[in-house]
Amino acid sequence: MNWTAYSHGAALCASLIVTIGAQNAFVLRQGIMRSHVGKVVALCTLSDFLLIGAGVGGASALAMRYPRLVEVVLYGGLAYLAWFGISTLRRAWRPGHAIMEVSGESAAAPAAGSQSAWSVILMTLAFTWLNPHVYVDVLLLIGTAGAREPEGSRMAFALGAMTVSPLWFASLGYASRLLAPLFRKATAWRILDGAVGSMVLLVAAAQLR
Repeated sequence: MNWTAYSHGAALCASLIVTIGAQNAFVLRQGIMRSHVGKVVALCTLSDFLLIGAGVGGASALAMRYPRLVEVVLYGGLAYLAWFGISTLRRAWRPGHAIMEVSGESAAAPAAGSQSAWSVILMTLAFTWLNPHVYVDVLLLIGTAGAREPEGSRMAFALGAMTVSPLWFASLGYASRLLAPLFRKATAWRILDGAVGSMVLLVAAAQLR
């Protein structure tokens, strides 16, 4: 094991993944709601494994060779992010979280139970695979950096990057439930949804050229 390459991969992935983008905001929200957190964390982690492996394995060069494909994915993802951002802002304007205004440890349970497993799975996959930042950060940046490592060290680099993903998503998903007591009021959800919706729209707008 080339531990230098491993540390390079871990450090680069850590510097990219901690940015509060659309995917991280979604994981944070699910964690606060305590809604299918294990599924969300597992899907985000598995997706990162696939993207990191593909990027280091040469998919980044393939994406550069076929920029039209990148554009199709980019604008499809931007359309989804715009739709989600607008929907979230509408929910912040007219919150449906009055049910959260209760006391007790199970305050988040009613909202969590309203989400089906399949809907959460589909949203998680959409936020991962239709998110332009995922392709730019994970596939292209990590893939390009991995390609610069000596051929015998690329596996160690990829493993280093992959180590960070489960630690980050598990921490974000499960530690965020500590914030649940703050979200027993509809006002807190309005603030969160307003921030998430605005951030998602800014991410989408920043990608337009």
